[in-house]
Amino acid sequence: MSIWDTLFGRAPGYDPTNGPDFSFGRYTDAFKTPENYAAWDKSLQAFEKGNYLQSCEAFMAYLYDPKEDNVKWKSEDGKLYFEFYQGSKRVTGFADVEQLRATARIARLDANNADLLHRLTTMNYEMKYSRFAIDEEDCLTIIFDSPINDASPHKLYHALKEMALRADKQDDLLLEEFGDFLSPVEITHLRELSSDEKQLKLDFLRNHIQQVIDYLASGTLNPEEQPGAVAYLLLDLVYRLDYLLIPEGYTMEALERMHRMYFAREDDQPVTYKNVRLLGELQHLLRRAPESFSEELYAGKSTFGITLPANHDRLANLINNELPNMDWYQDNGFPEVAQAVPGYIAGYALFNYAVPPPDKDLLQLYYRVCEDKYFQVLGYKQQFLDRDGRPARRAIRAAINDLTDKHREAFPRLRPAVSQLNFDNLMDFGRSFLGMVRDLDLSKP
Repeated sequence: MSIWDTLFGRAPGYDPTNGPDFSFGRYTDAFKTPENYAAWDKSLQAFEKGNYLQSCEAFMAYLYDPKEDNVKWKSEDGKLYFEFYQGSKRVTGFADVEQLRATARIARLDANNADLLHRLTTMNYEMKYSRFAIDEEDCLTIIFDSPINDASPHKLYHALKEMALRADKQDDLLLEEFGDFLSPVEITHLRELSSDEKQLKLDFLRNHIQQVIDYLASGTLNPEEQPGAVAYLLLDLVYRLDYLLIPEGYTMEALERMHRMYFAREDDQPVTYKNVRLLGELQHLLRRAPESFSEELYAGKSTFGITLPANHDRLANLINNELPNMDWYQDNGFPEVAQAVPGYIAGYALFNYAVPPPDKDLLQLYYRVCEDKYFQVLGYKQQFLDRDGRPARRAIRAAINDLTDKHREAFPRLRPAVSQLNFDNLMDFGRSFLGMVRDLDLSKP
């Protein structure tokens, strides 16, 4: 048992999760509690006064998310010991009167491999604060250390975020590519999904990819003449898979790679070429072995987010720019593409931005409606589609009212115009729903 397990009362094999966790999308630390911000101020003030251990302790309180229960710290014998979680990885560290040091084990090195070691050396040059190393137990590890008098809250945030995000991403990727030389390490804090839930997510991924492939193969669209329509279908699918399945490892990196490739500013390739590449990546996901995808599905905790904070105006502008594009597809007999436009808007916003909490909850509600069957099989009781497949007016209005009540204290001007919603079909509902979201007033009095 390590010193961290002893300090924080954890026995071997301990699982801190309790019960099912059906969170969706990417974690964000952009919207913290007043207690978090007070801890940040306390950390800054203590550091300026030279109370470095007190500053570090307050910084841990700043990182703590009560919903995630993601950070633990304890003072003992003049040292501050801490640990926090980032997806599949646990970061442990200590601070004393001389230094602060944090480490995150990625995988156990079972055998040397020149390509692997070269890869790690190359990635060392890409990092600003931390570095890859091999520890005394032959584990690949990311390390950050700093003199305690240089460990300001600002530096700690960026340094710990760098190492945590890099460790969380690289463990799965390196294990997939160099599995003959590496083995997993320190994964007892993860909650393994049930075989039924894994199968449900695999079916969702395969069915949705196949549906788009079948539609494009039907000849309904000419991909050369309507590349924008194809792009809406493919990108809507990419973001939907990312948000609803929350895959790790190869699948997560593949979805991120598709997004980067399509929106690469330095790439002068035509949209038709990018669509072909997107489709090829999705077909590869479709062909992957089920057990490979299954290994990428687990529930963890996070401390740092990767999405950029964005205000409501950013989302409103996105809706204004994209939503009118669905009109032509609806008027010219392409309902599948028209419906993909609001799906693309919701997915793009959730993939790229940490939008204000009311916006995030409402965009997730849109997914709840569109993917009602998926949520039902997951165990959600409330149905948002009628038997004939139309949006359920009463249930959706009640859900919007519940979300409004939830956020009313923080956003007193939040009054969604539910009267403007169109419940005739999913296509018209999507247009009216995003119009309602666009017109929200999230300003503070």
